[in-house]
Amino acid sequence: MNLTRYAPWITLVGCALLVALTLSYGARRGPGPGPADPLDTAPGQPAPVSAASPGPPEPGPEGMVWIPPGEFEMGADDGFPDEQPIHRVILSGFWLDEAEVTNRQFQEFVAATGYQTIAERTPRREDFVGQVPDVNEIPEENLVAGSICYNPNFDRQSFRKDGPLWPYQVWQYVKGASWRTPGGPDTSIEDRLDHPVVHVSYEDAEAYAKWANKRLPTEAEWEYAARGGLARQSYPWGGELCPSGEWRSNIWQGNFPDENTNADGFLTTCAVKHYLPNGYGLFGMSGNVWEWCADFYRPDYYTRSPRRDPPGPLDSVDPNEPGVIKRVQRGGSFMCSDNYCTGYRVSARMKGEPSSGTFHCGFRCARSMPAGWEDAKATGSR
Repeated sequence: MNLTRYAPWITLVGCALLVALTLSYGARRGPGPGPADPLDTAPGQPAPVSAASPGPPEPGPEGMVWIPPGEFEMGADDGFPDEQPIHRVILSGFWLDEAEVTNRQFQEFVAATGYQTIAERTPRREDFVGQVPDVNEIPEENLVAGSICYNPNFDRQSFRKDGPLWPYQVWQYVKGASWRTPGGPDTSIEDRLDHPVVHVSYEDAEAYAKWANKRLPTEAEWEYAARGGLARQSYPWGGELCPSGEWRSNIWQGNFPDENTNADGFLTTCAVKHYLPNGYGLFGMSGNVWEWCADFYRPDYYTRSPRRDPPGPLDSVDPNEPGVIKRVQRGGSFMCSDNYCTGYRVSARMKGEPSSGTFHCGFRCARSMPAGWEDAKATGSR
């Protein structure tokens, strides 16, 4: 069920659900951290990788980067509580898309399959059973496909930040907004084919991945890859957000949501390979658009995560919205600022309802190697 499309008729209480589902990163808080593991890797140094680790298989899938097996320290002690404790994770090697899935690539998928995203589907009254007191009171004119966008014309006179629901004031449900028309019916992707696809839900991203013979990355894989081989750094390129005054990612500059100085030159998305890649050759692991991961979201998962190839929890818990299933999102977006969410840090976590998409969320895909491949290659048996 696509909760973002409920905005035209949801009451303020219902809107609170919508905001926290998709956008209210800055207001979220989870349980406090548990004790962290002992750490011995110096900040900025490469994460430890076994000398016996096999190299990349050849040939590799087009447009994907080999992420070598290794061990790293996941999480941070200077972010939100759900980024703690810092803990050791050991991962098998895997392939990851070198960049976010683009409009061009998603267009090829739709042309081949006829797939229709959730944002493009007309909602039905029965979809809202249990969400509103009386589904028969929903006006027919509000049963229109669409998605959530930023509202640059929000009422600045009445705008206030003194409550957890304040971000709702700057978002709007746009009828007709979808991956084809990211800003509404009068917009298109004709000049954005190399930009990341947006307004895609988790379900939409999964459908694409299955078609491409890939999968969504786990949260641990995503963070390991985003770090690019560096240990205990905030960004894919190191510890400074804007080294030598140079912007390395597409984010919001200024005081969100009042002013965007547009110092990086982008008010919305940019081409997926506009900025330099990280140490693994991956583009856009910070900013531009949030990226769906395979994991269910739990704020306390780091206290119980297995060391080797953590698959994520078996269920979803969000203390802010008990009973609402969430999936993890990573990487931040062009809407993230230093006074709002700082989601562009490699350890930052976000979560979204799986059937909801927004104008600043996309994805990239991963691919596993066959079971036993690493052991076989290390011993020369294949």
